[in-house]
Amino acid sequence: MGTKLLAAIALAALAGTTAVLWAPGASSAPGGGSACGTTYAPVLDPAHFVSVVDNPYFPLPVGRKLVYTGTKDGQSQIDTVTITDQTKVILGITTTVVRDVARHHGDLLEKTFDFYAQDDTGTVWYLGEDTTSFEPNGHTDTSGSFEAGVDGAQPGIIMEGNPQIPDAYRQECYAGQAEDTAWVVATTGSSKVPYGKVQHVLSTLESTRIEPGAYDEKVYGPGIGIVSERALTGTSEVAQLVSVTG
Repeated sequence: MGTKLLAAIALAALAGTTAVLWAPGASSAPGGGSACGTTYAPVLDPAHFVSVVDNPYFPLPVGRKLVYTGTKDGQSQIDTVTITDQTKVILGITTTVVRDVARHHGDLLEKTFDFYAQDDTGTVWYLGEDTTSFEPNGHTDTSGSFEAGVDGAQPGIIMEGNPQIPDAYRQECYAGQAEDTAWVVATTGSSKVPYGKVQHVLSTLESTRIEPGAYDEKVYGPGIGIVSERALTGTSEVAQLVSVTG
């Protein structure tokens, strides 16, 4: 999908989307509340969550490892994503812990632990991340970290159980730190990456209030998860799937 077309879709989505979709099993908090510039405040019922994340476009089988290559911040990097056997309880929900490590020529750039859980409709929720970036001067930066239910942070949706155009949803909501929103823009087509040609892909467009005017495209493959990511505006950034094991 061309950059100009995606930009047009972004403008249309921003103009026409005023609400965020929920999955069944979530409801608005009584009286609402202010978060990320909205009254977004989903309430999740742990009884409506399952123990295995097997959404076709975002499966998390324990032990799987996905490797991506690309560029970010003007330098090459290798990103290794591992679905661990670790869990973390957030808002009474047992989440799966996914470790994401980015390196440049062996040097550690960033290490992140993401926390996901799937409800009984197949929707995968994003309940937090613990992220640390490592600067060349030896300093570290943990901005972007959040945990749903702590300091006003809210859970978000990373993948719907039945994604359709033009669904829109908040992926994360921690004011000033993590405010990504996604729109489903395509549910057919294929994507060619170093891993191979992936058929029947799902594409989403992402933006964040923290960086106005910045848009990214993510492509998901059935049975795999994220196949590629690329920035549509600003500095060139891209990541492509190289291998899947486990």
